[in-house]
Amino acid sequence: MGKEHRLAERRQQVLAAIEKAGQLSVAALSAQFDVSEVTIRQDLQALSEQGLLLRTRGRAFATNVMPEFSFDVRQQQRAAQKARIGQAAARLVSYGDTIFLDASTTANAIIPYIKDIPELTIITNSLKAAMSLLDTPQIQVILPGGHLCRESISLVLPTQDNVLGEINIQMGFFGARGLTIEEGLTDVNLNEVAMKRAMVTRCRRVVGVLDSRKWGKVAASTFATLAQIDTLISDQEEAPTDLVNQIQKQQVEVILV
Repeated sequence: MGKEHRLAERRQQVLAAIEKAGQLSVAALSAQFDVSEVTIRQDLQALSEQGLLLRTRGRAFATNVMPEFSFDVRQQQRAAQKARIGQAAARLVSYGDTIFLDASTTANAIIPYIKDIPELTIITNSLKAAMSLLDTPQIQVILPGGHLCRESISLVLPTQDNVLGEINIQMGFFGARGLTIEEGLTDVNLNEVAMKRAMVTRCRRVVGVLDSRKWGKVAASTFATLAQIDTLISDQEEAPTDLVNQIQKQQVEVILV
């Protein structure tokens, strides 16, 4: 058996062990497969780059495990697809616009592609987004006050009605954990849902940004019904054709990249 074949076989076994357990530490995998932790980290990196698992510091998760992962872990998921979605979303933004970005990793993927658009005003409850915009003095950033949500690194409630109520928001970009005809855009964190719901009502154009695995899925609570959504941007890899067609018939623009 050649070296490359043995490597592929071990990585397949590592993946199977993680999928069975849901999550395993680097130390546990090193002991189970009798290889060094350096070797296991190389295996996990290769599997992560293929989108087959998620990595955190010293630990790996199966992709079918669905807790509320940290922002950094979620940012690894479907990174290439999110980059394409972010680039497509940025094409909707124009000079002088005021836009809202929620605290999702997909909305965060828009930021690299809008940094050169002059005189933008960006309203966001995402501390990550705000930090990413520190080097763009030509963009005004507004953070609604609220309580810290550690999982999404965001501020949630209150929405400071007296401040935001005076601002005209051309467009809002919202990530989601699920999208269906009946429930619309849904998410798992109820505090984030409340923030998104409040902002949806303030945006002239509501744009959902989500990878294609979310189509046909339903999370805990709806923050935007289909009637409130103007545009959906997603990757085309797993977007179900029937559902895409049904949503388009509801006068929702669908952009697949």
